[in-house]
Amino acid sequence: MDNELKEDGKLSLDNTTAKPYLLKDEDILFARSGASVGKTFFYRKIFGASAFAGYLIRASLNKKVAYPKFVFYNTLGLNYENWKNQSFSQATIQNIGADKYNEYILPIPPITEQQKIADFLDEKCGEIDSIRSDVQREIEILNDYKKSVITEAVTKGLNPKAKLKDSGIEWIGKIPEGWDSIKAKYLFKQRNSKGNTIDLQLLSPSQKFGVIPQSKLEELTTQKVVKLNEKVNLAELKTIHQGDFCISLRSFQGGFEYSEYEGVVSPAYQVFYSIVSCCNGYYRYLFKEKSFIEKMNSFTMSLRDGKNIAFEDFANSEMPVPPLSEQKAIADYLDEKCSEINATIADKQRQLETLDEYKKSLIFEYVTGKKEVS
Repeated sequence: MDNELKEDGKLSLDNTTAKPYLLKDEDILFARSGASVGKTFFYRKIFGASAFAGYLIRASLNKKVAYPKFVFYNTLGLNYENWKNQSFSQATIQNIGADKYNEYILPIPPITEQQKIADFLDEKCGEIDSIRSDVQREIEILNDYKKSVITEAVTKGLNPKAKLKDSGIEWIGKIPEGWDSIKAKYLFKQRNSKGNTIDLQLLSPSQKFGVIPQSKLEELTTQKVVKLNEKVNLAELKTIHQGDFCISLRSFQGGFEYSEYEGVVSPAYQVFYSIVSCCNGYYRYLFKEKSFIEKMNSFTMSLRDGKNIAFEDFANSEMPVPPLSEQKAIADYLDEKCSEINATIADKQRQLETLDEYKKSLIFEYVTGKKEVS
């Protein structure tokens, strides 16, 4: 039986989603579990034959009562978001059934008015989405530019007129004449000690923030992180000192992370530190360079995603070694340059957030009748 919109304005959805079902034109899907819980999707037959699985709930509407696109727009507005935030507690957020969605009440203007509002919102939201796509593209260009700036600096230095020589490093090619190339094992050593006599706190590697306290990671990302069993003795975990590097489980995405904190990490991670005079800031950037990441990934091509790169593979890889003064100059330059780029990206991200909020508000005003389509 199709799920329907009742005449009292309440959604009526079946919970029979154990098996996939073929979707019908203008079906609305509600996510009932996982990180996407509460999100909705509007299906059109032009997308091609599709089925939905058990973590989704389908609402096939009675089109005599409700215009499907109008109902879908309801799920994109502030009214639905506010209801969702109030209704989905953290304790149950991993599995929201049809019974909970059935509590959501929609406004029901005449069917012709619903269609008029939906057509109007198609046009206005299309304009917003177009602007949003332009801003998102600008962010992608800035990220690509930042990567190119890092690559140029860590592999060719800051002097564009410097004479170059063959580095003997496959993933780099030529380097300035005053630079050396040395295997990483002569620059870094693996750390395998347990506990930390300076500060015994649990740290978590992250691509965006480096190795930071687990509590701080939750605060910055506003997301829960996987926690160790409360009975685990932190003194038995792997030591990591300020200035150490950590190869994380996301190494296939460039997960060589730097720690500015004292603490311990899971034994699943590999920790290493410099054993010669070098500028850690330079190597922080080098370890995020695209060609370096691709080189490290070549060691795990036949392994599953997320598999740690063996320290031995990294240790036997050739690394560029600029003079110490030049390493510091490159790190300082990249700190300043990347900070400028990141600030511009952050501004673009705020533009996206503003557009998203405006879109939700616009939808809310029209689907609730606070504003009328002229």
